[in-house]
Amino acid sequence: MINWRTLIHVLSFVVIIVALFMLVPMLVAYLYGEWGCFWDFGITLTGTMVISGLIFLFTRGQGEFRFTTRDGFLLVSLSWIVVSAVGALPFVFSGSIPSYTEAYFETMSGFSTTGASILTAIESQPYSILFWRSLTHWLGGMGIVVLAVAVLPLIGIGGMPLIQAEFPGPRVDKIVPKVRETAKILWMIYLGLTILETGLLLLGGMNLFDSLTHTFGTMATGGFSPRNASVGAYSSPYLQNVITLFMVLAGLNFGLYYILLQRDFKSLWKNSEFKAYLGIFLAASLLIAFNLQNQGVFSGFGKSLRYSGFQVASILTTTGYATDNFDAWPFFSRAVLFTLMFIGGCSGSTGGGIKVIRIISIFKLAFNEMKHLLNPRGVYVIRMNGSPMKKDMIYTIVGFFFLYIFLLLIITLAVAFSGVDLLSSLSTALVTLGNIGPGFGAVGPSLNFHFLHPAIKWLLSLAMMIGRLEVYTVLVILTPTFWKK
Repeated sequence: MINWRTLIHVLSFVVIIVALFMLVPMLVAYLYGEWGCFWDFGITLTGTMVISGLIFLFTRGQGEFRFTTRDGFLLVSLSWIVVSAVGALPFVFSGSIPSYTEAYFETMSGFSTTGASILTAIESQPYSILFWRSLTHWLGGMGIVVLAVAVLPLIGIGGMPLIQAEFPGPRVDKIVPKVRETAKILWMIYLGLTILETGLLLLGGMNLFDSLTHTFGTMATGGFSPRNASVGAYSSPYLQNVITLFMVLAGLNFGLYYILLQRDFKSLWKNSEFKAYLGIFLAASLLIAFNLQNQGVFSGFGKSLRYSGFQVASILTTTGYATDNFDAWPFFSRAVLFTLMFIGGCSGSTGGGIKVIRIISIFKLAFNEMKHLLNPRGVYVIRMNGSPMKKDMIYTIVGFFFLYIFLLLIITLAVAFSGVDLLSSLSTALVTLGNIGPGFGAVGPSLNFHFLHPAIKWLLSLAMMIGRLEVYTVLVILTPTFWKK
């Protein structure tokens, strides 16, 4: 049975945390003299704090709350829905995005770290609005609920059900025994990398506003940029290389950084996903670089490698930044990028997609089945990092892969039904469910999602949330079994 009192209590707490972050774009509005936006954020913040605060007070109970994994699944899904609903209000109140449908789409794209945008003239928007737009990336990157987990014990609630609900994929391990400490460590690593990248971008001549907003998009693997041409607006190889590096770092399992801090280099190198992830990045970058040079797209292999490495990192990690219109690149280069859209980052990263560890597991399962066909009496074990994988984990991965492809086809059909061509429909489904951002065709890097029918935008908003929460979290609450006592 769902513990509604506790669920609403915690949900209001999560919304309060997100609302408090609106103080930051308010400060930006104050510094840039954007008084209209200042009051738009102020009204949203005040209204949200009053309503959520009253709900928080009226739903509190005596003693420690009981919180189950079932409650966690529902809370995490509702958190993304509600915070996106609240986060969209400043866009509407300021007139930056008058349509609530489009404002919700933009906000869900931000919190889910997708980076799919409906804005056609980004640089004409107020600084505070652009800052809030990028800040939603940063908050959604490590996870709004994971942030809440760090302070949930203050109101008497354990956080492991929320961790399990938000990251239901393979290898959701605690770094340290206490979940609260795990959440704190993850956020400290996230914050540390954010500060480091911001500093390096400042050293490269990027101003503070652009450095922060691009860092938010990089570390969250989101992709919102305050520039119409994305990172392509900067001709500096240094800036492009810094962002490439941090996109790759953001696509890694953040638990590996804790291993690095412990100087456990042996465990790091034994990690199968880590090695496969880097191998995919390097192989794809080299293949595209050779193709770009041979086709004369860029002069010199070094420049070709810089552009290919950036775009491979952007697509593989599902960040979605662009330094060039890759939809106009040679067919082979586009084919490689399209393939990377099915992979995604590592488990435990801020990246979306199917995830490298699942791809490895499915390949190993397929090879084991071929071995079994040749030798039916043989016993073959699927190993990951040198240890055998449990059968229930393999079943979960196969189930996830099936659901992911099935949803991809359903969304493609729905977008195509609205009158969009097949390539653009498939690309739209792929980049929203995979939280990638720009794709091919009508949603290419030089275009946006503004042209889509309002009903499709709501469907894609749901797709972005499903992709961000790893499919199972959202779909499980739609099953009759979930609601049985």
